[in-house]
Amino acid sequence: MKIGFLGGSFDPVHFGHLMAAQDAYEQCQLDRLILVPAAQAPLKPNEVQSSAEHRLAMIRAAVEWDRRFEISDYELRRGGVSYTIDSVRHFRALYPNDELFWIIGGDQLPKLHLWKDIAELAQLVEFIFLERPGHPVKAGPDIPGLRLRRCDGHLLAISSTELRERVKRDLSLDYFVPHKAIVYIRERHLYREQP
Repeated sequence: MKIGFLGGSFDPVHFGHLMAAQDAYEQCQLDRLILVPAAQAPLKPNEVQSSAEHRLAMIRAAVEWDRRFEISDYELRRGGVSYTIDSVRHFRALYPNDELFWIIGGDQLPKLHLWKDIAELAQLVEFIFLERPGHPVKAGPDIPGLRLRRCDGHLLAISSTELRERVKRDLSLDYFVPHKAIVYIRERHLYREQP
């Protein structure tokens, strides 16, 4: 089987994340695609504002109807800083005979050499990088054994940071975030200033 993994803070999950997942799933003809919310991203230490429970619930609300996508709470249960290498070792043990792909944005490619244990990581997974129209990706770093697969991504300039700001300013999340996730955010008053 060909299994793809898309990690991220998903705080909140938005159509940029889901379009990236779908692009990789379709173009690389994956059999499964697993979304992996991070407890804490190592290169973005202040990125997460919602609890693991809320972020997991938002992702579930967003994709529960879509049989192509699954969710792993491995990094959330583990806690602490979420290094890709730790997750990949876990998934490699779970799926020893499958082809594993880690999906990244093209903007991450020049930073790959900074990833923890990247030499081992390059042996364990193939990377799918999304190249957006009009944003050609600069060549990846010279890492022995690194396998890269290019994927045409859609140009959706959406950031979770911007979406959290929209909530604070009482602006709509419609057309940015799946409706069920919006309802979840509203009902729990997420991203609002605490009194």
